[in-house]
Amino acid sequence: MRPMAALPTVARREWGPLLSTAHGGLTRSRLRAVPMTLAAVGLTALLQAVQNQPWGFGPVQALGSVRAEDTLWAALLRTPLSLFVPALDLPVWGALAQVLVVFGTAEICLGRRRTLLIAYVATLAGTVYARTGVAVGPDGLFGLPASDAQVVDTGPSAAVVGLAVYLCHAYRAWHTGAVVIAVMVIEVIFKNNLAGKEHLAAIAAVLILCGLTVRHDRRRHLPVRRDQDLGAGNRSRSGAPPMRS
Repeated sequence: MRPMAALPTVARREWGPLLSTAHGGLTRSRLRAVPMTLAAVGLTALLQAVQNQPWGFGPVQALGSVRAEDTLWAALLRTPLSLFVPALDLPVWGALAQVLVVFGTAEICLGRRRTLLIAYVATLAGTVYARTGVAVGPDGLFGLPASDAQVVDTGPSAAVVGLAVYLCHAYRAWHTGAVVIAVMVIEVIFKNNLAGKEHLAAIAAVLILCGLTVRHDRRRHLPVRRDQDLGAGNRSRSGAPPMRS
């Protein structure tokens, strides 16, 4: 009974701050809290509908599908739209649900600019990895076969995975973040395809962002702490008695 009784406490500690922030944002502003997410879901659904039409497949591929065989500038220009082009071999409802939940939570908890930045960095990391892996070849460490150069990138999934990891870091949901990373590693072990490896590249890029964020926050607060320490030192030398609570 004790482990079962402890589950709510563990769940509150793991997800409480994140869910509280997301719920508060939705309660205050409702759908106005997630305009970017709603636009992303709508754009993903639109691109899915268009690319399934005989006249629409070519334009969507030309504008938003990235392959390692593309020139670098073409890949960079297509990458922003590629976030919203769902994979043809997977159910679109899964992609829409992932974008709605993860993008929506990130938009409320992290803000629109940071959400877009993390999503773009995660997707771009997968794109760069694919090009580098094909160049290295299948015999090199983290290399890829030449046939992967013709495989379309992951679409919104790399961005979703990257945002999920960053949210877990920002709100100290360490166990959930570890589970997300473990699932992606298991995916590569049992389904060794380009998409899974791009997910790991996206996670690696986001973990670097997390480290940079921690470093920036420490530097930002360090002068304040020094000023406080100096102030405390001056007070202690002034001869004034210590304050009592």
